[in-house]
Amino acid sequence: MAKRSAGVLIYRRSATGLEVFLVHPGGPYWAKKDVGAWSVPKGECEPGEDGLAAARRELAEETGLAPVGDFLPLGSFRQSSAKTVEVWAVEGDADPARLQPNSFMMEWPPRSGQLKAFPEVDRAGWFTLAEAARMMVKGQVPILTALSALTAGAPR
Repeated sequence: MAKRSAGVLIYRRSATGLEVFLVHPGGPYWAKKDVGAWSVPKGECEPGEDGLAAARRELAEETGLAPVGDFLPLGSFRQSSAKTVEVWAVEGDADPARLQPNSFMMEWPPRSGQLKAFPEVDRAGWFTLAEAARMMVKGQVPILTALSALTAGAPR
């Protein structure tokens, strides 16, 4: 059975158009990767868990954020890892410098027997849709198209 994840895409309107809030995964495997590595804050759903509840929980765990507003469904998107991610959009703002991610433990260096803590995400930032399409993992780029369609003609 394919794994199910859920996430929240925070967006805002600026003079340059829509901007989206993305996160960069923490840990040593992602440390030197930038282009094609950023993501919507997301994580796995627990069995039987409501998708939006999981998305909000994962957003809080990865960023420390708990935005309020209308969470609008963008759809389900198949990832290259045979995982499906359900995404909701919410209009809001956030300061990337105030990121408060949870951490995870892993053996590092490999086969060393030493456990080290790493942040779930090591940085966050605001990107225009064109920048986001370049910086995001490829399987999530269609999320931007869904956001554009959702916000087209929406009042400012």
